[in-house]
Amino acid sequence: MNTTSSAAELVDLTIIGGGPVGLYAAYYAGLRQMKTQIIDSLDQLGGQLATLYPEKYIYDVAGFPKVIARDLVNSLVEQGMQHGCKVHLNETVQTLTRDDARNCFVLRSDKGEHLTRTIIICAGAGAFQPRKVGVAATVPHEGKGVYYAVGSKSVFAGKKLLIIGGGDSALDWAMNLKGTAAEITVIHRRNQFRAHEDSVARVLASGTRILTFCELKDVQTADNKICNALIHNSQKKEDFSLAVDAILVQVGFISSLGAIKNWPIKIEGNSIMVDTHMQTNLPGVFAAGDVAGFDGKLKLISTGFGEAATAVNFAKTFIDPHARAFPGHSSEMGPQTLTTINTEKDATVLSHAG
Repeated sequence: MNTTSSAAELVDLTIIGGGPVGLYAAYYAGLRQMKTQIIDSLDQLGGQLATLYPEKYIYDVAGFPKVIARDLVNSLVEQGMQHGCKVHLNETVQTLTRDDARNCFVLRSDKGEHLTRTIIICAGAGAFQPRKVGVAATVPHEGKGVYYAVGSKSVFAGKKLLIIGGGDSALDWAMNLKGTAAEITVIHRRNQFRAHEDSVARVLASGTRILTFCELKDVQTADNKICNALIHNSQKKEDFSLAVDAILVQVGFISSLGAIKNWPIKIEGNSIMVDTHMQTNLPGVFAAGDVAGFDGKLKLISTGFGEAATAVNFAKTFIDPHARAFPGHSSEMGPQTLTTINTEKDATVLSHAG
């Protein structure tokens, strides 16, 4: 993808967030012949899949018994960029206003101004950072013994690994790193796991050592490297030492919608409330994926894809009231509709890193 820059131009749709749902929205907007752009605060597309666990397997995407996160992102980028969607990376949206004279919205970011007829917010959980383990002695070893994300599984090759957490990420990594790490121990402060039932069953069946009612209390080092973890068992009210040389902390994230919280849209908690069209209380502004809230909401990649398609189709009818919300089946669309733009030569990425 090329890197260029240009002055603000009026587009049909601006997608805020370049994660899986945002990328699929870009693809679907291309099907509807909408001039589209993505704005993302990260330096790459793919959201959490790309930045936090690119080598993790994803199991709940239709058509894939399992797929590595990086591969899924690459496929979504290829699919989403084929209609010429522009991408603005390293850019954070700040304010939203309506310009009735020009019949569009004005988005202002830390890099400039964007004019757009409609908006779909696909910001996931918003800006995020890993929740820290809260043990002061681990801080000097972050990124070199203590990890909050897995950039490459090879980091844990031959290691005695301690995984902290009881959610899907913790248990999925316990399975994905088997055969890479020499030993794996999972500790969780409760005896009930937040992970999907299938994840729990697979880890238990694998024979992985799991210690419940346990929390990390301290670490010991030798030659400036972690060699032991001091664990506290709250049920037995005792401490014990565990030989480890790598710690992977998976206890969730602290997230925030940032400046979007100040927009004139209804927000409950960290969710942007939408109707059955995925539209917010502000006409022309939609939301899809984890950030969208409604009765019966399930925060899954698989459901997010459907929400993205719904949002795009009704964004199309917002721009053109004579357009049909149902676009027809893609398998029935001819080449004149599915104009494919060569990803390498024609898809434009506007990177505002400097």
